Amino acid sequence: MNWLVFAALLGSAAVVLIALAIRSRNLQIWLPDYLRGRRRPKVAGPTHVVFCFVDHFEPGWGKADFATQSHRVQRWCSEYRALAGRHRDANGVHPQHTFFYPEEEYAPEHLDALQSLCADGFGEIEVHLHHDNDTEANFRATIARFCNLLHERHGCLPRDPRSGALRFGFIHGNWCLDNSRPDGLWCGINNELVLLRELGCYADFTLPSAPSDTQTATINSIYYATDDPTQPKSHDRGVPVRVGVAPSGDLLLVQGPLGLNWKQRRAGIMPRIENADVRGGQPPTPARVDAWIDTGIHVEGRPEWVFVKIHTHGTQDRDIDTLLGAPVDAMHAYLESAYNDGHTHVLHYVTAREMYNIIKAAEAGHSGNPHQYRDFDLPPPPLRAGRPRVVT
Repeated sequence: MNWLVFAALLGSAAVVLIALAIRSRNLQIWLPDYLRGRRRPKVAGPTHVVFCFVDHFEPGWGKADFATQSHRVQRWCSEYRALAGRHRDANGVHPQHTFFYPEEEYAPEHLDALQSLCADGFGEIEVHLHHDNDTEANFRATIARFCNLLHERHGCLPRDPRSGALRFGFIHGNWCLDNSRPDGLWCGINNELVLLRELGCYADFTLPSAPSDTQTATINSIYYATDDPTQPKSHDRGVPVRVGVAPSGDLLLVQGPLGLNWKQRRAGIMPRIENADVRGGQPPTPARVDAWIDTGIHVEGRPEWVFVKIHTHGTQDRDIDTLLGAPVDAMHAYLESAYNDGHTHVLHYVTAREMYNIIKAAEAGHSGNPHQYRDFDLPPPPLRAGRPRVVT
């Protein structure tokens, strides 16, 4: 065989294999946006790192019995308190954990335990939901009932200071926000963005979801999405939040970092996906922390505030030792040593609600130290109202 023909065949085979690898991980959905990139403009002063850890917190994961669920929750309430108590940001605030608790797994005993942990200054509780083949009427009733229960029984969720309505952050179960799974499973509602807005959702924190096919084409962005009630996945594209520009759309989406990890490759060839997921098999190494911050997610016009939202499934047994043990402990130690010198970087540990408030402060044109804007738009929930953020 002519060597030129052989080389052409080899090249064609390589192209086919790469295409198959891309499809197998659904990279075709978001790779174009990744390749275009969004370089963060250089800033003159320090970069403020606004760091938020959100948790798809599911005590009943794996169809666990109540005793197992209780053990998982109690372990979090005991060990997280000790872990977070060893760390502080630039303003003396401990690491904040936002527990997105699933409506369908409600147990008052679990929420009471988390309520005590959060009331002591270690986090807040928000709304998580798994559903399938749902209807608008049922969705409205479910979310409204759960929000009222969280607020009245457990002191969670703030009231809007202007309207008095309950407000909540949201993570969609199985990543399927706005019916975004191609086969329509695990949601069923094409106007979910509008419904969430009308029910009081201040922002969605579901993304990134890669390598799932629910991942949006838009990545590494804080943006408003406008719902098309006749189509699924209306949040695939949107309008970035900008300094001095009024909100535009039905729902604010706060994405975590997503990209390709070229330092760790499958079979030494294909880069792994960096999707800001922290678990036993994906510990939060210094290299990953650097990648999250280097992604530079920010409100357009306020590049000196970098927003880092990472996520986990905190009650999955194979991951708890990582989340409550040495790897996350070391992550916080690295953040506090490498990104909190007060000159090049200033570190801020925040809840999901506080991250939203700082985003809204940037949108409104505020600058300086984002710490002062933690309660800019929405106040703390009752369980934290009037309590200091610093626990001694």
